[in-house]
Amino acid sequence: MKRICNFLIPVTAIVLFMGGCSSAGEPAAQAAASSAPASANQSAPPNPNTVPGVPTDDQRVADAIARVDGLAQDLMTKSGTPGMAVAVVHNGETVFAQGYGVREVGEPGKVDKDTTFAVASVSKPIGATVIAKEVGDGTVAWDTPLVESMPDFKLSDPWVTRNVTIADMYAQCSGLPSEVPDRLEDLGYDQEQIINRLQYLPLDEFRTVLHYTNFGITSGALAVAAAAGTDWATLSERDVYGPLGMTNTSSRHSDFEADPDHAPGHALVGENTYEAKFNTSHDAMSPAGGVSSSASDVATWLAMVMRGGPSADGTRIVDSDALTAAVTPQIRLNPVSTDDTRQTFYGYGFEIDEDASGRIRIHHSGGYSQGTGTAVMFVPNLDIGIVVLTNAAANGVAEALTNEFVDMAEFGSVQQDWYSGFHQVLEATLTDPVGSLVGRTPPASPSPAAANPAYVGTYENDFYGPATVTDPGGALTLTLGPDHTKFPLTHWDGQTFTMVPIGENAPDGSISKVTFEQTGTAPASAVTIEHLDLDGMGTFHR
Repeated sequence: MKRICNFLIPVTAIVLFMGGCSSAGEPAAQAAASSAPASANQSAPPNPNTVPGVPTDDQRVADAIARVDGLAQDLMTKSGTPGMAVAVVHNGETVFAQGYGVREVGEPGKVDKDTTFAVASVSKPIGATVIAKEVGDGTVAWDTPLVESMPDFKLSDPWVTRNVTIADMYAQCSGLPSEVPDRLEDLGYDQEQIINRLQYLPLDEFRTVLHYTNFGITSGALAVAAAAGTDWATLSERDVYGPLGMTNTSSRHSDFEADPDHAPGHALVGENTYEAKFNTSHDAMSPAGGVSSSASDVATWLAMVMRGGPSADGTRIVDSDALTAAVTPQIRLNPVSTDDTRQTFYGYGFEIDEDASGRIRIHHSGGYSQGTGTAVMFVPNLDIGIVVLTNAAANGVAEALTNEFVDMAEFGSVQQDWYSGFHQVLEATLTDPVGSLVGRTPPASPSPAAANPAYVGTYENDFYGPATVTDPGGALTLTLGPDHTKFPLTHWDGQTFTMVPIGENAPDGSISKVTFEQTGTAPASAVTIEHLDLDGMGTFHR
């Protein structure tokens, strides 16, 4: 499961998790697909509001809306989350909007419904509606290949390069691996550099498996922006944010920073204790994880989605057929492990689950280990939706509140301990240190390393760029990335050293092995950096 703003946690996975199933936390990237993404021209599915057998209980819906404030306050207390904003949509209107806690620990500013948060992967469904707008306008189709507007775009397979579409990218089935491109962002590479380096990545089967990849989504969005003749942030403002009056919403980190009513992210520094330690821009993956917004604005957007594309005054914002394609199952998310496993699907930037009542829950979560946890969910059959934005490292609060609220509306009571399930999964995947040496004691009598000059030099890697090892003052130092970030090396044993990796994908306490290929007194021929060695991409050659 991904660490950065990009995790998929099916409701069914938590149901299984709470029942003790050992596979509950399996990466979404391992979910097999049953078919290729459907075209936007496919027949629309039946209207969920007319499906028989799942009648609406209006009193339960009203009671759920009345109780959401208490549910939110309980989760705030239980989790130690510094700040949170919640909004509920029903019958096309925002019927509840409330802020809780503070924007920043140690500062007096309170959170309200208009406070802006980094929404992380909730950027994906928001961005999908921008694309649906352009599909409706005829600028592109969901099945338009990226190379039509980005002729220089390239993947490692020439056939896939020619045929991969916007739909493939937004359904996460291009074959691109999940985590590797995010490491480039951690090292300081910009959007153009990262997209250009996708050509060096090995691909999994095309249109067959789901690998959750931020820069696949980003590539699809950039192709649409190129076809529209503008940049992604401007297109998003023009197509969705502006027409809906979402004045607190932006796809630029600088706008988030400049907002006096913004809530910076808080990393977990102790048991239920958070600190605003980081100010990380995710402009490189803006369509997938770089939107900032408020609960009131996201609720306005969600109401438009739930209405099928028009604004509150009836103005058509997004074409209904193009939007229907986005919220229609395109690829199976979770493998079927038992006879009673309920199916979970991914659309175009939306996750779609069938719940225990037979209703559909359409949703998406977002989270950064450096300080954001968010979720949106709506149930077409009940015409209800909920938005939860927090400024804490993803801790399960956002996902728990959305599911608790929907449980109340459907069943009249919360059906299980959602917070414990989500919290345990997210704490393990987003905040646990990474590296095979974490928690291990260095050897008492390590095998000696070679003399430092054997390691000094420059090692090349097409994807990550050069890795330079120097020996300033007798201490080996590794330099990586466009900003020439320096990592001191500490000897562990033999040809193995360690470094402390940085970035969203390396929570506090992480350790990475740095292993040289070196014999006798000869210069090292290669070095493998464990933290970067995903899909076998972490070896650098002299």
